[in-house]
Amino acid sequence: MGFKMGIVGLPNVGKSTLFNALTRTAAAQAANFPFCTIEPNVGDVAVPDARLDKLVEIAKSKQTVPTRMTFVDIAGLVKGASKGEGLGNQFLANIREVDAIAHVLRCFEDGDVTHVEGRVDPVADAETIETELMLADIESIEKRLQNIVRKVRGGDKEAVQQERLLRAALAALEEGNPARTVEIDDEDARAWKLLQLLTSKPVLYVCNVGEADAAKGNDFSAKVAEMAAAQGNSHVVISAQIEEEISQLDQEEAQMFLEEMGLHEAGLDRLIRAGYELLHLETYFTVGPKEARAWTIKAGTTAPKAAGVIHGDFEKGFIRAETIAYDDFISLGGEQGAKEAGKMRSEGKTYIVKDGDVLHFLFNT
Repeated sequence: MGFKMGIVGLPNVGKSTLFNALTRTAAAQAANFPFCTIEPNVGDVAVPDARLDKLVEIAKSKQTVPTRMTFVDIAGLVKGASKGEGLGNQFLANIREVDAIAHVLRCFEDGDVTHVEGRVDPVADAETIETELMLADIESIEKRLQNIVRKVRGGDKEAVQQERLLRAALAALEEGNPARTVEIDDEDARAWKLLQLLTSKPVLYVCNVGEADAAKGNDFSAKVAEMAAAQGNSHVVISAQIEEEISQLDQEEAQMFLEEMGLHEAGLDRLIRAGYELLHLETYFTVGPKEARAWTIKAGTTAPKAAGVIHGDFEKGFIRAETIAYDDFISLGGEQGAKEAGKMRSEGKTYIVKDGDVLHFLFNT
């Protein structure tokens, strides 16, 4: 599993330009007018991970299979979207399907690119989007509460749980706080996720700056950083222009270009890393002569659950996981060296998989 991140923002903030660059396609039409994105564009990208390349080199694997991340470019929201303004509720529905939201915020001055509000103020833009999502959630919750009244009166356990969670979310929203600020117990986690509230999604602010500010950001992105810190959210600084340019280059040319711009890595790498941290994701590897493959799991995943990411039968018939820490695999020259040094461990059903583990699962069919 990878994860799905929805790219949202006001019109003309650079969402589609960023999407095109990240997915290395021209699937989303980047044009200087509002609503150039009519349908959500979906793009899968390989997650860059230098560790996978090292594993391939040592194991001499014939094929490299990175894990994937899905970006969904969702059309520009405007003030009043929750009431159907602009292209309205169809876009709000698309947000419900993603794991996290990337708010792209305009942090650059450019007289040739129209701002829908006629000014550059990324904090106000973020508040506009958040307000629309909160209003949409309130409307959704009120409708759902009306629809489950009868089941609640009848003592339906799921309906009672749902009502309790909906009312907790509504209380937060009516106080001006997003649903993600509600503290949820482990036993409520699944039911909470099924509510698919827009403001329950983790948020990553993407500060789209001009080329000259890509390395250090600017006053606009500094204000976003302050806002994100106050909210407990994350932010990254990216120049969509630069990302678009390097997406057209080969790897060597792209690296030279980044160095000229004073950048150590592409914005895609920073964005994915921030997304992984936001969703508490980790990577484990399976390595052999045929292929070396990366797999994404939630932090805290047990070995059987991690095996289930490959195939459900692996989880059902799980016996044990032969485990080598990434650093041991590299320093000892692969599986055989790790075995001889006593660094291959046999882990059972309660083992919590660690980021970078190289695993081989044994299971009953």
